[in-house]
Amino acid sequence: MAARAGVARKTVSNVINNYPHVSDDVRARVLAAIEELDYRPNHAARSLRSGRSRIIGLAVPELDVAYFSELARLVVEVAQKRGLTVMIMQTLGDRDRELAVVNGTSTQFVEGLIYSPVALGGADLEGRRDRTPIVLLGERSSQGLVDHVGIDNVAAARTATEHLIEIGRRRIAFIGSQRAATSEIAQLRTAGYRQALESAGLKVESRLIIPTAGYHRKDGLLAMRKLLKRAGGPPDAVFCATDLVAQGAIRALLEHGLRVPEDVAVAGFDDIDEGRYSTPTLTTISPDKRQIAETAVDRLLARAQSKTDLPVNDTVTGFTLVVRESTAGRASSG
Repeated sequence: MAARAGVARKTVSNVINNYPHVSDDVRARVLAAIEELDYRPNHAARSLRSGRSRIIGLAVPELDVAYFSELARLVVEVAQKRGLTVMIMQTLGDRDRELAVVNGTSTQFVEGLIYSPVALGGADLEGRRDRTPIVLLGERSSQGLVDHVGIDNVAAARTATEHLIEIGRRRIAFIGSQRAATSEIAQLRTAGYRQALESAGLKVESRLIIPTAGYHRKDGLLAMRKLLKRAGGPPDAVFCATDLVAQGAIRALLEHGLRVPEDVAVAGFDDIDEGRYSTPTLTTISPDKRQIAETAVDRLLARAQSKTDLPVNDTVTGFTLVVRESTAGRASSG
């Protein structure tokens, strides 16, 4: 390779590793030799020599949940631009699997880990044995132990509920509360819902707050059916903890002969792609998933490459309210 390009072996290495201090002419000659010889670098051997794998881990609860699959795609895209490979792991929210990930049992070859846990808490992070850098995603608090990237869930839930109030709805239900102490997403989004009602002088009715076992379509369907059986008649609006829950709730409303949004307006959370094409299209809170992915990868890369301890960083990323047919009707959909 070096002989074909007429350069030293070190120069070839510099080009392969994309070091900046190589002239355009030399870089072009090396790249031409790589193409001519169909050279493929041995990343495993290189990682053994350098002590770096250029592999990061991404651990999420469920890959068939659209929010996580969309986020995973963006993390992979961002990582590839930084010259990194992503190893994706699915925990299913199982505590033992999550502990295995956080303690390095299943992440021995990664330089760092982007992690969205469900069952773990601060004590688990504090007691972890592995020193691999971690960036935590989502609603689980890092308690200042590791880097964290996520949106303000209370503010986002409040924004969605305020939208329902602004379009004239007064009996607004919330589907997606959970009794488990570990369910921070439920606690935070319930708090935002309550804040919006209280600020508007509306009564918070416990019978309009419906818990779910999970955040899938079936959970929304069953919760909405339960809500419709309660005394006092149906609500005139529903805020759902996720878009999947909202889709299940809409199905139950249609089964009951109710129109969306004419009889009951529905808002979700996550802005998954299918919400743009459902009937009706779904009003939702849209977290800035690209900003989440870029911030998480860059923070992880900085920590992995640093020779000193960096201060723990808690980054709050943006969100927007996307108004579509499920609250605004067809004339105002977007």
